[in-house]
Amino acid sequence: MKHCTIKDLAGKRCAPCEGGIAPLTGAELRKLKQALGRGWDVVEEHHLTKEFKFKNFAEALQFTNLVGAVAEHQGHHPDIALAWGKVGITLWTHAIGGLSENDFVLAAKIEKLKRPGRRPKLRRPAL
Repeated sequence: MKHCTIKDLAGKRCAPCEGGIAPLTGAELRKLKQALGRGWDVVEEHHLTKEFKFKNFAEALQFTNLVGAVAEHQGHHPDIALAWGKVGITLWTHAIGGLSENDFVLAAKIEKLKRPGRRPKLRRPAL
């Protein structure tokens, strides 16, 4: 299995899953989790979670709507918990009762979303 990056994952499209395949485990699961970077947790090799923080409820709601639009476009839908100043995302592929590549693809797309209230990174001018 070749090295995988968050950019690789975000560039893919979620594929329809009707079941009949085994959930990801072991090295394959660790490789995909590493590609996502910090903040995402694999829980009991069953689901993927992350909590995003915001300055207020309005920003959290705006982010929730962005996640919903991406999920709908991909045909793969996370559990979303909206609260004041935070949004919790939980992903797994229900049809197989565990994690598939689709979960990591959607997580990468969520990670790449422009978050409300986030300031763009300033680049230092070349000297």
